[in-house]
Amino acid sequence: MQFDQLRRREFLSLIGGAAALSPLAARAQPRERIKRIGALMGIAENDPEARAWVSAFQRGLAELGWIEGHNVQMEFRWPAGDTAVMLVQAADLVAHQPDVILSHATPATAAIRKTTRSIPNVFVVVADPVGSGFVDSFPRPGGTSTGFTNFETTIGSKWLELLKEVSSGLVRVAMLYNPATSPGGRDAIHTRSIVAAAPSFGVSVVASPFHGTEDIDMAFAAHGRDRTAVIIIPDTSTTLHSRFIVEAAAHHHVPTIYPYRDFVNVGGLLSYGVDRADLYRHAASYVDRILRGTLPADLPVQNPTKYELAINLKTARALGLEVSPMLLGRADEVIE
Repeated sequence: MQFDQLRRREFLSLIGGAAALSPLAARAQPRERIKRIGALMGIAENDPEARAWVSAFQRGLAELGWIEGHNVQMEFRWPAGDTAVMLVQAADLVAHQPDVILSHATPATAAIRKTTRSIPNVFVVVADPVGSGFVDSFPRPGGTSTGFTNFETTIGSKWLELLKEVSSGLVRVAMLYNPATSPGGRDAIHTRSIVAAAPSFGVSVVASPFHGTEDIDMAFAAHGRDRTAVIIIPDTSTTLHSRFIVEAAAHHHVPTIYPYRDFVNVGGLLSYGVDRADLYRHAASYVDRILRGTLPADLPVQNPTKYELAINLKTARALGLEVSPMLLGRADEVIE
């Protein structure tokens, strides 16, 4: 009996000691470091579309287990289309030593690349990452950058095809872009695609560069007089001035095709391009893999797989254009 009581006292003593030590053991466990994501957006923070892209990115991260304030912290910078400010804000992000940097469009990605070659970078909405020097190739990016393009090289043919469908007598097309923010300018991947496809559609192509809103209005006034249709080349400046561009096209009665649906939502004639929110959802998967140890060099650059056609019938009627039932049937969105 005495032996049993002794064994019982020893057992209780051990249990009590373990209980007393367990809080200390729990406190001694190192907490996992919160990962940090920097983002240089290259567009204006008050752009409602941009906020939707960020939300898509954050939802994508959350689905993969990255919760803001819990195990990840995000810092965004919004320099709009100012390339000088992009460099300053890129340096500021790099100084905070994030684990990975997300960059929107070519100018912002160029600013990151000029500032650091050691921090992993996932870019989104970059037209020509090889030509811009961001990666060695699509399947083998090399270095510390990888990401998602916004168009394939044959996009110019599609824009011309759609313009001809709504304006069959078209013989001249202008390409509107800002040389300061359009990667490659007159020799950009988009403009080369348009020029290469133009003979097969029986149209001539002219460049229409601009630097500010005054240039935009003057360009559309000239194109309206010459009965020239316009293709809006995607870059941070055309995105920044989207409403002004749409208004100028309407005022001067110029058939215009846009690279993104949000132009059509504010009165543009028609658009054909990617869903940028979808690209941001995909970007979250690359950021997730990098945070878990994958090297950017092992993540191939991806072209978009989903394109959207949007048509504004009200604008078409105002321009005196008829949209065929066949084209309407192919549209993903028709605005009455």
